[in-house]
Amino acid sequence: MAEKLRRALLSVTDKTGITDLARGLADLGVELLSTGGTARAIRDAGVPVRDLSDFTGTPEMLDGRVKTLHPKVFGGILARRDDPEHQAQMKTHGLEPIDLVVVNLYDFQGALDREAPWAELIENIDIGGPSLLRASAKNHGDVVVLVDPSDYGTTLDALRESGDVQPELRARLAAKVYAHTARYDALIAQALGERLEPEASTPAFFGAALRRRQTLRYGENPHQKAGWYEPAGAQSSGLGAATTLQGKELSYNNLLDLDAAFGLAVDLRAQFAPTAAVFIKHNNPCGAALGSSVAEAIATARACDPVSAFGAVVAVTQPLDADGAQVLTEAFVEAVITPGYDEAAKEVLAKKKNLRVLDLADHHWSMPERAAVQLRPVAGGYLAQSQDQEPSFVDEVVRGRVVTERAPDDADQAALRFAWTVAKHVRSNAIVFAREDRVVAVGAGQMSRVDSVKICRLKAGEALEGSVVASDAFFPFRDGVDVLAEAGARAIVQPGGSIRDDEVIAAANEHGLSMVFTGFRHFRH
Repeated sequence: MAEKLRRALLSVTDKTGITDLARGLADLGVELLSTGGTARAIRDAGVPVRDLSDFTGTPEMLDGRVKTLHPKVFGGILARRDDPEHQAQMKTHGLEPIDLVVVNLYDFQGALDREAPWAELIENIDIGGPSLLRASAKNHGDVVVLVDPSDYGTTLDALRESGDVQPELRARLAAKVYAHTARYDALIAQALGERLEPEASTPAFFGAALRRRQTLRYGENPHQKAGWYEPAGAQSSGLGAATTLQGKELSYNNLLDLDAAFGLAVDLRAQFAPTAAVFIKHNNPCGAALGSSVAEAIATARACDPVSAFGAVVAVTQPLDADGAQVLTEAFVEAVITPGYDEAAKEVLAKKKNLRVLDLADHHWSMPERAAVQLRPVAGGYLAQSQDQEPSFVDEVVRGRVVTERAPDDADQAALRFAWTVAKHVRSNAIVFAREDRVVAVGAGQMSRVDSVKICRLKAGEALEGSVVASDAFFPFRDGVDVLAEAGARAIVQPGGSIRDDEVIAAANEHGLSMVFTGFRHFRH
Protein backbone atom coordinates (compact mmCIF):
# COMPACT_ATOMS: atom_id res chain seq x y z
CA MET A 1 0.00 0.00 0.00
CA ALA A 2 1.37 3.41 -0.95
CA GLU A 3 1.98 6.08 1.67
CA LYS A 4 -0.57 8.78 2.38
CA LEU A 5 -1.11 11.04 -0.60
CA ARG A 6 0.81 14.27 -0.02
CA ARG A 7 1.18 16.15 -3.30
CA ALA A 8 -0.82 16.43 -6.53
CA LEU A 9 -0.09 17.99 -9.92
CA LEU A 10 -3.11 19.35 -11.80
CA SER A 11 -2.74 20.60 -15.39
CA VAL A 12 -5.81 20.29 -17.61
CA THR A 13 -7.22 21.70 -20.84
CA ASP A 14 -10.77 20.58 -20.02
CA LYS A 15 -11.54 22.33 -16.72
CA THR A 16 -14.69 20.27 -16.04
CA GLY A 17 -14.82 19.46 -12.33
CA ILE A 18 -11.26 20.60 -11.65
CA THR A 19 -12.07 23.18 -8.95
CA ASP A 20 -14.24 20.71 -7.03
CA LEU A 21 -11.45 18.14 -7.20
CA ALA A 22 -8.86 20.69 -6.10
CA ARG A 23 -11.02 21.78 -3.16
CA GLY A 24 -11.58 18.17 -2.12
CA LEU A 25 -7.87 17.40 -2.25
CA ALA A 26 -6.95 20.56 -0.33
CA ASP A 27 -9.46 19.65 2.38
CA LEU A 28 -7.60 16.34 2.73
CA GLY A 29 -4.31 18.19 3.29
CA VAL A 30 -2.88 17.54 -0.17
CA GLU A 31 -0.45 20.15 -1.55
CA LEU A 32 -1.55 21.29 -5.02
CA LEU A 33 0.86 22.06 -7.84
CA SER A 34 -0.45 23.53 -11.07
CA THR A 35 0.33 25.49 -14.22
CA GLY A 36 -1.08 28.35 -16.28
CA GLY A 37 -4.84 28.46 -16.74
CA THR A 38 -5.45 25.53 -14.41
CA ALA A 39 -3.65 27.30 -11.55
CA ARG A 40 -5.67 30.47 -12.20
CA ALA A 41 -8.97 28.54 -12.16
CA ILE A 42 -8.07 26.84 -8.86
CA ARG A 43 -6.86 30.08 -7.30
CA ASP A 44 -9.97 31.97 -8.46
CA ALA A 45 -12.06 29.32 -6.68
CA GLY A 46 -10.32 30.24 -3.42
CA VAL A 47 -8.25 27.06 -3.19
CA PRO A 48 -4.54 27.38 -2.31
CA VAL A 49 -2.23 26.22 -5.13
CA ARG A 50 1.51 26.39 -5.78
CA ASP A 51 2.84 27.27 -9.21
CA LEU A 52 4.80 24.39 -10.68
CA SER A 53 7.60 26.77 -11.67
CA ASP A 54 8.07 27.56 -7.97
CA PHE A 55 8.28 23.83 -7.20
CA THR A 56 10.87 23.16 -9.93
CA GLY A 57 12.76 26.45 -9.64
CA THR A 58 12.52 26.79 -13.42
CA PRO A 59 10.15 29.16 -15.23
CA GLU A 60 7.91 28.10 -18.10
CA MET A 61 9.65 28.79 -21.39
CA LEU A 62 9.30 28.61 -25.18
CA ASP A 63 5.72 29.91 -25.13
CA GLY A 64 4.70 27.23 -22.65
CA ARG A 65 6.13 24.36 -24.67
CA VAL A 66 8.39 23.56 -21.71
CA LYS A 67 6.81 23.72 -18.28
CA THR A 68 6.28 20.20 -16.90
CA LEU A 69 9.27 18.57 -18.62
CA HIS A 70 11.61 18.74 -15.64
CA PRO A 71 13.58 16.18 -13.56
CA LYS A 72 11.89 17.34 -10.36
CA VAL A 73 8.51 16.56 -11.89
CA PHE A 74 9.36 13.24 -13.52
CA GLY A 75 11.64 12.18 -10.71
CA GLY A 76 8.84 12.86 -8.24
CA ILE A 77 6.46 10.76 -10.34
CA LEU A 78 8.65 7.86 -11.44
CA ALA A 79 10.53 7.14 -8.20
CA ARG A 80 9.47 3.88 -6.59
CA ARG A 81 8.56 4.41 -2.98
CA ASP A 82 9.54 0.83 -2.02
CA ASP A 83 13.01 1.00 -3.62
CA PRO A 84 15.74 2.15 -1.18
CA GLU A 85 18.07 3.14 -4.02
CA HIS A 86 15.37 5.32 -5.61
CA GLN A 87 14.70 6.95 -2.25
CA ALA A 88 18.38 7.60 -1.69
CA GLN A 89 18.72 9.24 -5.11
CA MET A 90 15.67 11.40 -4.44
CA LYS A 91 17.28 12.63 -1.23
CA THR A 92 20.60 13.30 -2.97
CA HIS A 93 19.01 15.33 -5.74
CA GLY A 94 16.40 17.09 -3.63
CA LEU A 95 13.40 15.43 -5.31
CA GLU A 96 9.97 15.37 -3.68
CA PRO A 97 7.29 12.81 -4.47
CA ILE A 98 4.23 13.66 -6.56
CA ASP A 99 1.50 11.19 -5.62
CA LEU A 100 -1.41 12.19 -7.86
CA VAL A 101 -1.37 13.53 -11.43
CA VAL A 102 -4.44 15.04 -13.08
CA VAL A 103 -3.93 15.80 -16.77
CA ASN A 104 -5.98 15.99 -19.93
CA LEU A 105 -4.53 16.94 -23.26
CA TYR A 106 -4.53 19.85 -25.68
CA ASP A 107 -7.70 19.85 -27.76
CA PHE A 108 -6.26 18.51 -31.01
CA GLN A 109 -9.68 17.17 -31.99
CA GLY A 110 -11.19 20.64 -31.59
CA ALA A 111 -8.50 22.18 -33.80
CA LEU A 112 -9.17 19.49 -36.35
CA ASP A 113 -12.93 20.04 -36.25
CA ARG A 114 -12.58 23.78 -36.91
CA GLU A 115 -10.13 23.05 -39.77
CA ALA A 116 -7.35 24.99 -38.08
CA PRO A 117 -4.33 25.92 -40.24
CA TRP A 118 -1.27 23.70 -40.14
CA ALA A 119 0.68 25.86 -37.64
CA GLU A 120 -2.23 25.91 -35.18
CA LEU A 121 -2.74 22.17 -35.59
CA ILE A 122 0.91 21.55 -34.70
CA GLU A 123 0.66 23.78 -31.60
CA ASN A 124 -2.26 21.63 -30.43
CA ILE A 125 -0.08 18.54 -30.26
CA ASP A 126 0.54 18.01 -26.56
CA ILE A 127 4.01 16.89 -25.47
CA GLY A 128 4.19 17.30 -21.70
CA GLY A 129 0.69 15.97 -21.09
CA PRO A 130 1.15 12.52 -22.64
CA SER A 131 4.57 12.23 -20.97
CA LEU A 132 3.11 12.98 -17.55
CA LEU A 133 0.25 10.56 -18.11
CA ARG A 134 2.43 7.70 -19.31
CA ALA A 135 4.96 8.16 -16.50
CA SER A 136 2.24 8.26 -13.87
CA ALA A 137 0.46 5.24 -15.34
CA LYS A 138 3.71 3.27 -15.42
CA ASN A 139 4.20 3.96 -11.73
CA HIS A 140 0.54 3.64 -10.81
CA GLY A 141 1.39 1.53 -7.77
CA ASP A 142 2.69 4.75 -6.21
CA VAL A 143 0.97 7.46 -8.27
CA VAL A 144 -2.76 7.91 -8.87
CA VAL A 145 -3.40 9.21 -12.39
CA LEU A 146 -6.61 10.84 -13.63
CA VAL A 147 -7.34 11.65 -17.27
CA ASP A 148 -11.15 11.55 -17.20
CA PRO A 149 -13.20 14.04 -15.12
CA SER A 150 -15.80 11.31 -14.53
CA ASP A 151 -13.23 9.59 -12.26
CA TYR A 152 -12.67 12.60 -9.97
CA GLY A 153 -15.56 11.82 -7.64
CA THR A 154 -14.69 8.12 -7.30
CA THR A 155 -11.10 8.98 -6.43
CA LEU A 156 -12.08 11.59 -3.85
CA ASP A 157 -14.50 9.12 -2.25
CA ALA A 158 -11.72 6.54 -1.94
CA LEU A 159 -9.34 9.07 -0.39
CA ARG A 160 -11.95 10.28 2.09
CA GLU A 161 -12.81 6.73 3.09
CA SER A 162 -9.34 5.26 3.57
CA GLY A 163 -6.81 7.97 2.80
CA ASP A 164 -5.64 6.06 -0.26
CA VAL A 165 -6.75 4.62 -3.61
CA GLN A 166 -6.88 0.84 -3.77
CA PRO A 167 -4.59 -1.04 -6.20
CA GLU A 168 -7.45 -2.28 -8.40
CA LEU A 169 -8.77 1.25 -9.00
CA ARG A 170 -5.22 2.56 -9.57
CA ALA A 171 -4.70 -0.09 -12.26
CA ARG A 172 -8.01 0.70 -13.97
CA LEU A 173 -7.19 4.40 -14.03
CA ALA A 174 -3.76 3.64 -15.51
CA ALA A 175 -5.24 1.42 -18.22
CA LYS A 176 -7.62 4.24 -19.15
CA VAL A 177 -4.62 6.55 -19.56
CA TYR A 178 -2.94 4.31 -22.14
CA ALA A 179 -6.18 3.98 -24.10
CA HIS A 180 -6.50 7.77 -24.04
CA THR A 181 -2.95 8.50 -25.19
CA ALA A 182 -3.12 5.76 -27.83
CA ARG A 183 -6.24 7.32 -29.30
CA TYR A 184 -4.65 10.78 -29.13
CA ASP A 185 -1.54 9.67 -31.02
CA ALA A 186 -3.58 7.71 -33.55
CA LEU A 187 -5.75 10.77 -34.19
CA ILE A 188 -2.68 12.94 -34.79
CA ALA A 189 -1.01 10.40 -37.08
CA GLN A 190 -4.15 9.96 -39.15
CA ALA A 191 -4.98 13.68 -39.32
CA LEU A 192 -1.48 14.77 -40.33
CA GLY A 193 -1.36 12.01 -42.93
CA GLU A 194 -4.62 13.26 -44.43
CA ARG A 195 -3.32 16.84 -44.49
CA LEU A 196 -0.13 15.71 -46.23
CA GLU A 197 -1.99 13.49 -48.71
CA PRO A 198 -5.39 15.16 -49.18
CA GLU A 199 -5.91 13.37 -52.47
CA ALA A 200 -5.47 9.91 -50.94
CA SER A 201 -8.69 7.89 -50.77
CA THR A 202 -7.61 6.27 -47.50
CA PRO A 203 -5.18 7.59 -44.88
CA ALA A 204 -1.59 6.38 -44.85
CA PHE A 205 -2.09 5.42 -41.21
CA PHE A 206 -5.30 4.34 -39.54
CA GLY A 207 -5.60 3.52 -35.89
CA ALA A 208 -8.07 3.81 -33.05
CA ALA A 209 -8.01 3.08 -29.35
CA LEU A 210 -11.21 1.34 -28.36
CA ARG A 211 -12.73 0.86 -24.95
CA ARG A 212 -15.10 -1.95 -24.10
CA ARG A 213 -18.60 -0.62 -23.61
CA GLN A 214 -20.11 -4.00 -22.81
CA THR A 215 -19.16 -7.67 -22.64
CA LEU A 216 -21.70 -9.60 -24.70
CA ARG A 217 -23.00 -13.02 -23.76
CA TYR A 218 -21.52 -14.47 -26.94
CA GLY A 219 -20.90 -13.66 -30.59
CA GLU A 220 -22.77 -14.85 -33.67
CA ASN A 221 -22.85 -18.30 -32.06
CA PRO A 222 -22.72 -19.40 -28.40
CA HIS A 223 -19.18 -20.79 -28.74
CA GLN A 224 -17.80 -17.36 -29.78
CA LYS A 225 -16.81 -14.66 -27.30
CA ALA A 226 -17.77 -11.06 -28.08
CA GLY A 227 -17.75 -7.50 -26.81
CA TRP A 228 -19.08 -4.10 -27.85
CA TYR A 229 -16.44 -1.39 -28.21
CA GLU A 230 -16.39 2.33 -28.97
CA PRO A 231 -13.59 4.89 -29.42
CA ALA A 232 -11.92 5.68 -26.12
CA GLY A 233 -12.23 9.27 -24.99
CA ALA A 234 -14.79 10.22 -27.66
CA GLN A 235 -18.40 11.21 -27.19
CA SER A 236 -20.77 8.31 -27.83
CA SER A 237 -22.62 8.46 -31.13
CA GLY A 238 -24.78 6.21 -33.29
CA LEU A 239 -25.93 3.12 -31.42
CA GLY A 240 -23.52 3.95 -28.62
CA ALA A 241 -25.57 7.05 -27.81
CA ALA A 242 -28.80 5.10 -27.42
CA THR A 243 -30.38 4.39 -24.04
CA THR A 244 -31.88 0.94 -23.42
CA LEU A 245 -35.23 1.45 -21.71
CA GLN A 246 -36.23 -2.20 -21.22
CA GLY A 247 -35.78 -5.75 -22.42
CA LYS A 248 -33.23 -8.51 -22.51
CA GLU A 249 -29.53 -7.79 -22.86
CA LEU A 250 -28.51 -6.80 -26.38
CA SER A 251 -26.75 -9.58 -28.25
CA TYR A 252 -24.03 -9.42 -30.90
CA ASN A 253 -26.56 -10.25 -33.62
CA ASN A 254 -29.06 -7.70 -32.24
CA LEU A 255 -26.42 -5.00 -32.56
CA LEU A 256 -25.52 -5.99 -36.12
CA ASP A 257 -29.19 -5.82 -37.12
CA LEU A 258 -29.74 -2.57 -35.23
CA ASP A 259 -26.82 -1.07 -37.13
CA ALA A 260 -28.36 -2.18 -40.44
CA ALA A 261 -31.78 -0.83 -39.43
CA PHE A 262 -30.30 2.46 -38.29
CA GLY A 263 -28.35 2.93 -41.55
CA LEU A 264 -31.38 2.43 -43.79
CA ALA A 265 -33.63 4.49 -41.51
CA VAL A 266 -31.18 7.40 -41.63
CA ASP A 267 -31.20 7.31 -45.44
CA LEU A 268 -35.00 7.12 -45.65
CA ARG A 269 -35.38 9.98 -43.20
CA ALA A 270 -32.92 12.14 -45.16
CA GLN A 271 -34.33 11.32 -48.60
CA PHE A 272 -38.07 11.18 -47.99
CA ALA A 273 -40.84 12.08 -45.57
CA PRO A 274 -39.68 12.11 -41.95
CA THR A 275 -41.80 9.12 -40.90
CA ALA A 276 -40.43 5.75 -41.97
CA ALA A 277 -40.14 2.25 -40.53
CA VAL A 278 -37.57 -0.44 -41.31
CA PHE A 279 -37.64 -4.17 -40.49
CA ILE A 280 -34.28 -5.96 -40.58
CA LYS A 281 -33.74 -9.72 -40.49
CA HIS A 282 -30.25 -11.23 -40.62
CA ASN A 283 -28.77 -7.87 -41.67
CA ASN A 284 -31.10 -7.43 -44.66
CA PRO A 285 -34.26 -5.31 -44.91
CA CYS A 286 -37.36 -7.47 -45.09
CA GLY A 287 -39.64 -4.44 -44.97
CA ALA A 288 -39.42 -0.66 -45.29
CA ALA A 289 -42.13 1.94 -45.74
CA LEU A 290 -43.10 5.57 -45.37
CA GLY A 291 -46.30 6.59 -43.62
CA SER A 292 -48.45 9.51 -42.62
CA SER A 293 -48.18 8.19 -39.06
CA VAL A 294 -45.79 5.95 -37.16
CA ALA A 295 -48.45 3.23 -36.91
CA GLU A 296 -49.07 3.30 -40.66
CA ALA A 297 -45.35 3.14 -41.48
CA ILE A 298 -44.83 0.14 -39.18
CA ALA A 299 -47.88 -1.75 -40.48
CA THR A 300 -46.97 -1.12 -44.12
CA ALA A 301 -43.34 -2.14 -43.62
CA ARG A 302 -44.30 -5.38 -41.87
CA ALA A 303 -46.79 -6.24 -44.63
CA CYS A 304 -43.97 -6.46 -47.17
CA ASP A 305 -42.90 -9.85 -45.76
CA PRO A 306 -44.77 -10.68 -42.54
CA VAL A 307 -43.17 -14.11 -42.28
CA SER A 308 -39.61 -12.73 -42.30
CA ALA A 309 -40.66 -9.79 -40.10
CA PHE A 310 -41.26 -12.26 -37.23
CA GLY A 311 -38.30 -11.79 -34.89
CA ALA A 312 -36.98 -8.78 -36.79
CA VAL A 313 -35.22 -5.67 -35.48
CA VAL A 314 -37.12 -2.44 -36.18
CA ALA A 315 -36.06 1.19 -36.61
CA VAL A 316 -38.63 3.99 -36.70
CA THR A 317 -37.59 7.52 -37.60
CA GLN A 318 -40.15 9.36 -35.43
CA PRO A 319 -40.99 9.07 -31.72
CA LEU A 320 -43.24 6.12 -31.00
CA ASP A 321 -46.76 6.84 -29.78
CA ALA A 322 -49.30 4.44 -28.29
CA ASP A 323 -50.86 3.55 -31.66
CA GLY A 324 -47.45 2.82 -33.13
CA ALA A 325 -46.46 0.73 -30.11
CA GLN A 326 -49.69 -1.25 -30.39
CA VAL A 327 -49.03 -2.07 -34.06
CA LEU A 328 -45.39 -2.87 -33.37
CA THR A 329 -46.25 -5.43 -30.68
CA GLU A 330 -48.91 -7.23 -32.71
CA ALA A 331 -46.17 -9.64 -33.82
CA PHE A 332 -42.88 -10.64 -32.20
CA VAL A 333 -39.89 -8.35 -32.74
CA GLU A 334 -36.49 -8.59 -31.07
CA ALA A 335 -35.67 -4.90 -30.69
CA VAL A 336 -36.83 -1.43 -31.65
CA ILE A 337 -34.96 1.88 -31.87
CA THR A 338 -36.63 5.28 -32.29
CA PRO A 339 -35.93 8.94 -31.38
CA GLY A 340 -38.17 8.80 -28.32
CA TYR A 341 -41.34 7.28 -26.83
CA ASP A 342 -44.32 8.91 -25.20
CA GLU A 343 -45.50 7.57 -21.84
CA ALA A 344 -48.48 5.75 -23.33
CA ALA A 345 -46.16 3.94 -25.79
CA LYS A 346 -43.88 2.89 -22.92
CA GLU A 347 -46.87 1.35 -21.12
CA VAL A 348 -47.77 -0.70 -24.20
CA LEU A 349 -44.16 -1.84 -24.74
CA ALA A 350 -43.75 -2.76 -21.07
CA LYS A 351 -46.17 -5.64 -21.61
CA LYS A 352 -43.49 -7.25 -23.81
CA LYS A 353 -40.84 -7.62 -21.12
CA ASN A 354 -38.21 -9.22 -23.35
CA LEU A 355 -38.52 -6.64 -26.13
CA ARG A 356 -35.35 -4.56 -26.27
CA VAL A 357 -36.38 -0.91 -26.46
CA LEU A 358 -33.73 1.65 -27.42
CA ASP A 359 -34.16 5.42 -27.31
CA LEU A 360 -31.77 7.40 -29.54
CA ALA A 361 -32.08 11.18 -29.29
CA ASP A 362 -33.23 12.93 -32.45
CA HIS A 363 -29.94 14.77 -33.03
CA HIS A 364 -28.09 11.43 -33.29
CA TRP A 365 -30.09 10.29 -36.34
CA SER A 366 -27.26 10.70 -38.83
CA MET A 367 -24.23 8.58 -39.59
CA PRO A 368 -21.40 9.26 -37.09
CA GLU A 369 -18.46 11.16 -38.55
CA ARG A 370 -15.97 8.51 -37.48
CA ALA A 371 -17.82 5.92 -39.56
CA ALA A 372 -16.47 7.70 -42.67
CA VAL A 373 -13.70 5.07 -42.88
CA GLN A 374 -14.91 1.50 -42.54
CA LEU A 375 -12.56 -1.29 -41.45
CA ARG A 376 -13.10 -4.96 -42.13
CA PRO A 377 -10.79 -7.76 -40.99
CA VAL A 378 -9.32 -10.25 -43.44
CA ALA A 379 -6.76 -12.97 -42.78
CA GLY A 380 -3.55 -11.17 -41.82
CA GLY A 381 -4.86 -7.61 -41.89
CA TYR A 382 -7.69 -5.20 -42.57
CA LEU A 383 -9.45 -3.67 -45.52
CA ALA A 384 -10.42 0.01 -45.33
CA GLN A 385 -12.88 1.95 -47.44
CA SER A 386 -14.76 5.22 -47.31
CA GLN A 387 -18.42 5.04 -46.38
CA ASP A 388 -20.90 4.62 -49.25
CA GLN A 389 -22.29 8.16 -49.26
CA GLU A 390 -23.39 8.44 -52.88
CA PRO A 391 -26.86 9.96 -53.10
CA SER A 392 -29.45 7.23 -53.22
CA PHE A 393 -31.08 8.45 -56.41
CA VAL A 394 -31.43 11.85 -58.00
CA ASP A 395 -33.91 12.43 -60.79
CA GLU A 396 -32.80 11.56 -64.29
CA VAL A 397 -32.05 15.16 -65.25
CA VAL A 398 -29.36 15.42 -62.56
CA ARG A 399 -27.79 11.98 -62.23
CA GLY A 400 -29.83 9.20 -63.72
CA ARG A 401 -30.04 8.58 -67.44
CA VAL A 402 -33.11 7.22 -69.20
CA VAL A 403 -31.85 4.65 -71.72
CA THR A 404 -35.14 3.19 -72.97
CA GLU A 405 -37.79 4.40 -75.40
CA ARG A 406 -40.25 4.76 -72.55
CA ALA A 407 -39.33 7.20 -69.77
CA PRO A 408 -40.53 6.73 -66.17
CA ASP A 409 -43.43 8.98 -65.21
CA ASP A 410 -43.48 10.97 -61.97
CA ALA A 411 -44.89 8.09 -59.94
CA ASP A 412 -42.26 5.73 -61.33
CA GLN A 413 -39.52 8.25 -60.53
CA ALA A 414 -40.61 8.39 -56.89
CA ALA A 415 -40.81 4.60 -56.68
CA LEU A 416 -37.42 4.13 -58.34
CA ARG A 417 -35.84 6.54 -55.91
CA PHE A 418 -37.32 4.61 -52.96
CA ALA A 419 -36.26 1.22 -54.39
CA TRP A 420 -32.71 2.44 -55.06
CA THR A 421 -32.37 3.79 -51.51
CA VAL A 422 -33.35 0.42 -50.04
CA ALA A 423 -31.16 -1.54 -52.48
CA LYS A 424 -28.10 0.27 -51.10
CA HIS A 425 -28.71 -1.56 -47.82
CA VAL A 426 -29.36 -5.06 -49.23
CA ARG A 427 -26.65 -7.69 -49.54
CA SER A 428 -25.55 -8.37 -53.12
CA ASN A 429 -26.88 -9.56 -55.44
CA ALA A 430 -29.67 -7.19 -54.46
CA ILE A 431 -33.07 -6.89 -56.12
CA VAL A 432 -35.73 -4.63 -54.60
CA PHE A 433 -39.31 -4.34 -55.89
CA ALA A 434 -41.02 -1.23 -54.57
CA ARG A 435 -43.72 1.35 -54.91
CA GLU A 436 -43.21 5.02 -54.11
CA ASP A 437 -43.72 4.57 -50.35
CA ARG A 438 -42.95 0.93 -49.60
CA VAL A 439 -40.96 -2.18 -50.38
CA VAL A 440 -42.89 -4.94 -52.12
CA ALA A 441 -40.24 -7.67 -52.09
CA VAL A 442 -36.50 -8.09 -51.51
CA GLY A 443 -34.11 -10.64 -52.98
CA ALA A 444 -30.77 -10.62 -51.18
CA GLY A 445 -27.40 -12.34 -51.04
CA GLN A 446 -27.78 -14.65 -54.01
CA MET A 447 -24.97 -15.71 -56.33
CA SER A 448 -27.21 -14.98 -59.32
CA ARG A 449 -29.25 -11.80 -59.80
CA VAL A 450 -31.89 -13.90 -61.56
CA ASP A 451 -32.24 -16.02 -58.41
CA SER A 452 -32.81 -12.84 -56.36
CA VAL A 453 -35.71 -12.02 -58.70
CA LYS A 454 -37.10 -15.54 -58.31
CA ILE A 455 -37.08 -15.15 -54.53
CA CYS A 456 -39.09 -11.94 -54.86
CA ARG A 457 -41.62 -13.71 -57.08
CA LEU A 458 -41.86 -16.58 -54.62
CA LYS A 459 -42.50 -14.21 -51.73
CA ALA A 460 -44.77 -11.61 -53.33
CA GLY A 461 -46.34 -13.21 -56.42
CA GLU A 462 -48.98 -11.01 -58.04
CA ALA A 463 -48.18 -8.11 -55.70
CA LEU A 464 -45.18 -7.37 -57.91
CA GLU A 465 -47.42 -6.36 -60.81
CA GLY A 466 -46.93 -2.66 -61.65
CA SER A 467 -44.06 -2.12 -59.21
CA VAL A 468 -40.56 -0.86 -60.03
CA VAL A 469 -37.22 -2.56 -59.45
CA ALA A 470 -33.78 -1.52 -58.25
CA SER A 471 -30.72 -3.65 -58.89
CA ASP A 472 -27.57 -2.80 -56.93
CA ALA A 473 -25.33 -3.63 -59.91
CA PHE A 474 -25.68 -4.01 -63.67
CA PHE A 475 -27.38 -6.90 -65.45
CA PRO A 476 -24.69 -8.92 -67.25
CA PHE A 477 -27.27 -10.55 -69.55
CA ARG A 478 -30.78 -9.76 -70.73
CA ASP A 479 -32.24 -12.68 -68.78
CA GLY A 480 -32.47 -10.50 -65.70
CA VAL A 481 -34.72 -8.02 -67.50
CA ASP A 482 -36.79 -10.83 -68.98
CA VAL A 483 -37.62 -12.27 -65.54
CA LEU A 484 -38.38 -8.81 -64.17
CA ALA A 485 -40.87 -8.22 -66.96
CA GLU A 486 -42.46 -11.62 -66.33
CA ALA A 487 -42.80 -10.68 -62.65
CA GLY A 488 -44.78 -7.55 -63.55
CA ALA A 489 -42.20 -4.75 -63.20
CA ARG A 490 -42.82 -1.54 -65.14
CA ALA A 491 -39.54 0.33 -64.53
CA ILE A 492 -35.94 -0.50 -63.59
CA VAL A 493 -33.10 1.47 -62.04
CA GLN A 494 -29.63 -0.02 -62.29
CA PRO A 495 -26.03 1.23 -62.60
CA GLY A 496 -25.41 0.19 -66.21
CA GLY A 497 -21.89 -0.52 -67.42
CA SER A 498 -22.19 -4.07 -68.73
CA ILE A 499 -20.58 -4.95 -72.06
CA ARG A 500 -24.06 -6.20 -73.00
CA ASP A 501 -25.92 -3.02 -72.02
CA ASP A 502 -27.26 -2.75 -75.58
CA GLU A 503 -28.87 -6.19 -75.28
CA VAL A 504 -30.28 -5.34 -71.85
CA ILE A 505 -31.75 -2.06 -73.13
CA ALA A 506 -33.23 -3.83 -76.15
CA ALA A 507 -34.90 -6.36 -73.83
CA ALA A 508 -36.40 -3.56 -71.76
CA ASN A 509 -37.75 -1.92 -74.92
CA GLU A 510 -39.25 -5.22 -76.10
CA HIS A 511 -41.14 -5.51 -72.82
CA GLY A 512 -42.20 -1.85 -72.80
CA LEU A 513 -40.25 -1.09 -69.62
CA SER A 514 -38.58 2.16 -68.72
CA MET A 515 -35.01 1.91 -67.45
CA VAL A 516 -32.66 4.40 -65.83
CA PHE A 517 -28.89 4.05 -65.48
CA THR A 518 -27.41 5.71 -62.39
CA GLY A 519 -23.76 5.41 -63.34
CA PHE A 520 -22.77 4.06 -59.91
CA ARG A 521 -23.49 0.89 -58.00
CA HIS A 522 -24.21 -0.10 -54.39
CA PHE A 523 -22.51 -3.48 -53.86
CA ARG A 524 -22.78 -4.66 -50.25
CA HIS A 525 -20.82 -7.83 -49.49
